[in-house]
Parts: sequence; C-alpha cells; structure tokens
Amino acid sequence: MIDLGRYSVCGIDIDAVDYDAAVARILDHARTKRALSVSALAVHGVMTGVLDPEHLHRLNQLDLVVPDGQPVRWALNLLHKQNLTQRVYGPELTLRVCAAAEQQGVPVYFHGSQDRVLEKLTQNLRERFPALKIAGATPSRFRQLSDAENMEMIEKISASGAGIAFVGLGCPRQEVFAFENARDLSMPLLAVGAAFDFHAGLLSQAPAWMQDRGLEWFYRLCMEPGRLWRRYAYLNPLFCLEVAKQYTGINRKQAPVSEPPVLRYG
Repeated sequence: MIDLGRYSVCGIDIDAVDYDAAVARILDHARTKRALSVSALAVHGVMTGVLDPEHLHRLNQLDLVVPDGQPVRWALNLLHKQNLTQRVYGPELTLRVCAAAEQQGVPVYFHGSQDRVLEKLTQNLRERFPALKIAGATPSRFRQLSDAENMEMIEKISASGAGIAFVGLGCPRQEVFAFENARDLSMPLLAVGAAFDFHAGLLSQAPAWMQDRGLEWFYRLCMEPGRLWRRYAYLNPLFCLEVAKQYTGINRKQAPVSEPPVLRYG
C-alpha cells in the first residue's frame, strides 16, 4: 500500500497513492459514515483547473485526487520523484471499490449518465459482483439544479442506505458535484468519469498496451474524433508546456480565488 502524500501538478494537488491505499481510504470513510470527495484526474481533468481558477479551488479542496492518466503519474514522478509504478485509473478503481464494498457489505449508489447506461451498468456489476448491494441509481438531468432539486437528490441518496456513491456526470461537472455535496451526504463520493459507459459495455476501452504507454487518449480520439479532437489537440500540448514550466521553475501565477459560486450540477 502506497500513500506518499499530496503534490502539485500544474497547480492541482494530486495524491501519490496506489489502488490499495485509495480503496482502503474510501472504505474506511464508508464504514464510519464520513464524507470523502474523490476524483480520478487525467490530463483533461487537470487542465480544467489550470484554465479556470475557480475550478482549481474546487479541485484542491477535494479530499482525494488520484492520478488517473499515465501522463499525470509521469508528471508526479518527474516533478516530485515519487517513483509511482501505476496510475489509479477511474474505471479500475470503480471495480476495486465495488469488490471491496461487496466483501464488506457496503451498499453503493450510482448517479449520472442516462437510464439505459445505468440499467446496463448495474446489470453487469451484479453479474460480476453477485453479493454487491446496489442501493439505487439515478440519471443526470443534464442541467443545473435548483437548491430544492439538489436537496431532493441528496435526500434520495441518503435514504437509499448507500455507503458509497459513484458520480458519472462528466468532467468537470462531477467534480463540482463531489465538492458541493460530499459533506451533506457523509459518505465517499467518487467522480469516476467514463467508468459508467465502460462498465455498461457501451464504450470500449483502449487495449492494455496503449493504456500502459499513455496512448489511451489516441484510442478515444479514434473512437470519437468529432467530440474529442479539440480537447486533445489543445489540452495535451498545453499540459506538457505547463509541466515543463513547473519543472524549470517558471510557474504560472494563479490569481487568488474566493469561494467559487455554487453550480448545482446534477
């Protein structure tokens, strides 16, 4: 189990942990009914904070931010000499948390995406983890919620008896949800991105050899070029530039940010 502390990558604080440490922390908070806001950040997630000071504030207030992408792990190793040998990939973390939750009898909840995705996701997880208690699942409304609607959502998740909630609203909306609602829910909230689509069998994952070499972005670009080309053409080079500036000591100054506005994504 590796937990080496938290280190800045382009101004975003990333936890230098492995799967075992992340799962242990999540299950410990679930058993003791304590809030824990968690995100698995790849390059895109890091850059949402670099380009938006208000969102940077949110990300740095999350309790556990794991290096989802290989480039983020490489940056941790380059900048802070951590020698991490594995990333903590959101979809894999989801499966490991579900396995631990099944073993320890902790019910889980899924919030986000669409009904058809949640139906396939929960069906596949029940087949893979027969004893896993799935307390409930609700789709995204794909818009901002009123305070009353958000409170209704919080009460529904709380009343389900869940001890862990997975959030699949897409980046950065899911991180906003975790930041704004973890304390009210008193349980771990895991922002896990495309894990819902992957484990529902509706989106294919890159082969292991591509994932290991940091080429998952290229695989996803080939699968969804129209949606993703702007993201990767702009953000990947910019991430490399930001890491190089940090490595050479030319750090970009972040403007001070007060408490960011409430967005209520749901």
